[in-house]
Amino acid sequence: ARLGATQTVRSGMEDVATRVLSLTGGRGADAAFEVVGVSASLQDAVASVRRGGSVTLVGNLEARSTLPLQSVVTREVTLIGSCASAGEYPQALEMIASGKVDVEGFISAVAPLEEGPGFFERLRVREKGLMKVILTP
Repeated sequence: ARLGATQTVRSGMEDVATRVLSLTGGRGADAAFEVVGVSASLQDAVASVRRGGSVTLVGNLEARSTLPLQSVVTREVTLIGSCASAGEYPQALEMIASGKVDVEGFISAVAPLEEGPGFFERLRVREKGLMKVILTP
């Protein structure tokens, strides 16, 4: 919401699919992006899209995840895998430079490179409030 979303859903506090269905009048979202890479969020993403909707898979924390295959097949959900970049960096940088995308809200800390190991550990244990860290030389 702080970054401009008109609606937010907190998976730890409410059922994601139920909330999305409520927000869309029972239809479901056109698209979902699963960016965590764990079975629970993958299942939430699939359950949240409409029949014929799409789920883009970005996250990959778990080597293997449970996919609700029956729901994907019977609801004709399209799964799209995404890794790194397909050449969008110049456009993304232009959007940041022009102010169309505000990245400041994503940056939790700016720290010297030598503090990197400590920040990687803090990110690994999922320290609350820590999202993106910029390490400077």
